[in-house]
Order: sequence, then structure tokens, then C-alpha cells
Amino acid sequence: MKVPLAKPSPDIKRFVAVIRGEIRPERPPLAELFLDHEVERTIAQSHLGLEWVEPAPDRETMAAYLRNRTEVYYRMGYDYIRVIGGVDFPGKYIDAADTAGLSRGNRSWANETCGPIASWEDFESYPWPDPAKGDLWHYEYAAKNLPEGMGLIVCPTSGFLEIPLDTLLGYQNLCYLIMEQPDLVEAVFQRVGEIIYGMYERLLGLPNLHGFFQGDDMGFKTGTLLSPDHLRTYVLPWHKKLAALAHQHGLVYLLHSCGNLTDIIPDLIDDVKIDARHSYEDEGNSVVDFKQRYGGRVAILGGVDVDKMARLPEPELRAHVRKILDTCVPGGRYAFGSGNTVCNYVPIENYFAMIEEAMNYGSA
Repeated sequence: MKVPLAKPSPDIKRFVAVIRGEIRPERPPLAELFLDHEVERTIAQSHLGLEWVEPAPDRETMAAYLRNRTEVYYRMGYDYIRVIGGVDFPGKYIDAADTAGLSRGNRSWANETCGPIASWEDFESYPWPDPAKGDLWHYEYAAKNLPEGMGLIVCPTSGFLEIPLDTLLGYQNLCYLIMEQPDLVEAVFQRVGEIIYGMYERLLGLPNLHGFFQGDDMGFKTGTLLSPDHLRTYVLPWHKKLAALAHQHGLVYLLHSCGNLTDIIPDLIDDVKIDARHSYEDEGNSVVDFKQRYGGRVAILGGVDVDKMARLPEPELRAHVRKILDTCVPGGRYAFGSGNTVCNYVPIENYFAMIEEAMNYGSA
């Protein structure tokens, strides 16, 4: 098979069954956190012949954008589309030029030094979003306009750690405040958790909803960004609540979290009870190692190192992908995709090549 597909046959029920370990197909389904906006646009325009429109506040334009975006994931062979947004946490970001092949002009980076909250006064004056007022229209439109067989996976905002660390406090400031004002830190994490959880509660009952796919980067190459005990205090309880909410409503809970999480993987599997973990890189957090250690206990999503996606010649990338498939498909509970996301610096031909290898793997 070659992508984009002329006649896709999505099957979200099969995808969920694979995640739960109920079936073990020879050919894995596909899973992706997202394709960068520029990648979606390039596929839509250059490979599908669609008239692309950029997202905008008015519903007519947003509907056209969502139709295009859905068509991209449908034709690339995915069983679901992941829809995000609805609440916004204003922060202080650092802008820099985007030098990627499909450049967006500028990128925004987290300000590690500080954020808008450094005191109780800042906490009280911060414009906290109200989950009860979060706009759900784009979720409702996407859910009602899916091709037959596709499902909806949702994520209203970034994670229980990411928002305090990246957006509200800044990494350095958070580390100081944990020691100097733990009550303020606790209040920030509590408010963030309540807002995120409140949005998910409102998303329950959407047609074709099959899971939550929450992103929350908690690690780097050699360990976790905060100590495991601090994550157990401030962050993991909220993931546990969200996983329980998903399971109570027959949904799967998928977690994207970058970095080496070795110290908290047992917590995520046995206490939080995630259904699947996503985000792998070959240095310190390879999907092959994770499969060997935990493949019998939790589903695995993706795994192709983004650096290899971006820089390997196509024949070498295809060979690398086949090695991952040979390791991860046996035993089941595996869906194939990138180790992180399909970034705008990944050559489109490399992305197509890796998807084709997965689609042509096995016989069913």
C-alpha cells in the first residue's frame, strides 16, 4: 500500500481492542499525537488536492479547516483524529526563528526562568480559564463529521505538570517555590488540575468519543523533570483521576510523556492505570527497551525516533522501521507511529515511507 490511501478503512473499535490487548493483529494500527500544522497543510494541498484554509474564530472557516484536517488523517490511514483546545492558560513565552524545512516563521519556547505567577498576589490576579465556558463547538463538529469507522480522541490542553512548569511558574521558579512556598505550588497544581478535569467532564458524551490522549512531558534523557516523589504528590493523582474518569465511561486513557520515566513507570501502570504510553527516543528511552520491559503490562504507541525520521536516508529509515515492528508487534498492544510527533522538519517522503512500512507489515 502507498499513502495517501485512495480507499481507507478506519476501524476505531479495532484500535481500542489492540490497546486493551483483546486482539493481536499482524499489522499494527497507526497512532500519532499529531502532525505539525505545516505537515497537515502540505499533505492536504500537495498530495490530496484540497483547498486549504487556516483555522479562524468564525465557525464556517473552522468547519472547513476541520474537514481538511480530518481528511488528512483519514487518508493517511489513522483510525482516529485527536482534537485539542478549549481552555487557554496565558503565559510568558520566548520567540525564536523557525528554521525548519516547512517553517512557520517563528517558534515559541517555554521561559524556564519565570512565568506570570511568582507570589500569592500573582495567583489571585491571574486570569484563570473557566472550564464551564470552554468552547466545545469544534469537538462537536469534528465528532459528528467523521468518516465511517473513525473515532474521536480528545485533549483540551497541555498537562498537569506542563502548565505549572512551562506556562505559569517557569521551571527554575517552580523548583525554588517547592522549597520556599509549597502551599503556593500546591494551590497552582490544584487549580490547574481542577480546570483540566472539568473540561474533560464536559467532553463526556460526545458522539464517537473513544478516549483521552493527554500530553504531559515529565522527563528528559536521564530522569524526571521533578523528583518522583514530587510528581507523586502534585501530578500523578490528577492523571489517576482522569484515567478513572475515562475508564468509568468505557474510554481508553493514553498518555504522551517525553523523557526517561523509569522511576515512575510502575506508578503510571499500576496506580494511574494508563492504557498506553507514547513518546520514545533512542537515547535513554527507546521503544525497543520499553517493549522488552513493559510490553506485557501496558500498550505502546509509536517509537520511531524523530531524529532518525528527520535525517536518515529513506532506505535506512525503512530498515529501521522494520526492526521496530519486528520487536514491538509480537505480543500485541502496539500501535505504530513516530516517537513524538511528525515535526515540520521531517521530510514528507520520510514520513510517508515509515507509514507505508507499517501498512505493508504482516497480513492482517
